Amino acid sequence: MNELQGKRALVTGASRGIGAGIALALAKKGADVAITYEHAADRAAGVVRAIEKTGRRGFAIQADSADAEAVQRSVEQAVNQLGGLDILVNNAGIARLGGLDELSLADIDALLNVNIRSAILASRAAIPHLGQGGRIITTGSSTAERVPQPGLTMYALTKSALLSFTRGLARDLGPKGITVNLLQPGPVDTDMNPASGGEFAEENRRLTALGRYGTPDEIGATVAFLASPAASYLTGSAITVDGGFNA
Repeated sequence: MNELQGKRALVTGASRGIGAGIALALAKKGADVAITYEHAADRAAGVVRAIEKTGRRGFAIQADSADAEAVQRSVEQAVNQLGGLDILVNNAGIARLGGLDELSLADIDALLNVNIRSAILASRAAIPHLGQGGRIITTGSSTAERVPQPGLTMYALTKSALLSFTRGLARDLGPKGITVNLLQPGPVDTDMNPASGGEFAEENRRLTALGRYGTPDEIGATVAFLASPAASYLTGSAITVDGGFNA
């Protein structure tokens, strides 16, 4: 249970949902964890308390992932609070649904800035602090490889961009002993995509091989594996965790 003992992690966009599940999974494996949040300070504080209950240190950093300076600053704050950095999880992401002719320029810019640019900038800021055995893990989406409904064009585009980003960065950082991997969740029960009552809930459930939504804990477990020594030869890969959604 202590594969990550002594490791220091930053998880962006982790006040709830998948990010919170990832942060707690890393803490349970022994890592100290800083998280970023945009507005939900109370929820972020709750995640920090959950981290601390595992016996690990937890910190919450306010940062808007659409703000380039805030993203870079959050990495430096995490390094200062944790005393270094071993694991970066680029988890922050948003959804704007609708046909391309329906989305505003503000919607398009927000998707590009949060889903792609924030991962690039956080990674760039983290690289000088990551030593041998460092990890960069990014949360993408199964829609990068399959778009099951209309209205997902721009969202899926931003997630597919993370594939080439991951593969290229893995090549760049391989000589430093830093691995870079992409996690592609399918339907996961969160506030953003609830398993009951969501716009696509019933269809998404039907399209999975397992007939159910995943949980943030299940996604967190996969990230904890990618961060562990057991995944030391795994880099430049996209791991799809979708209950068979894309099978």
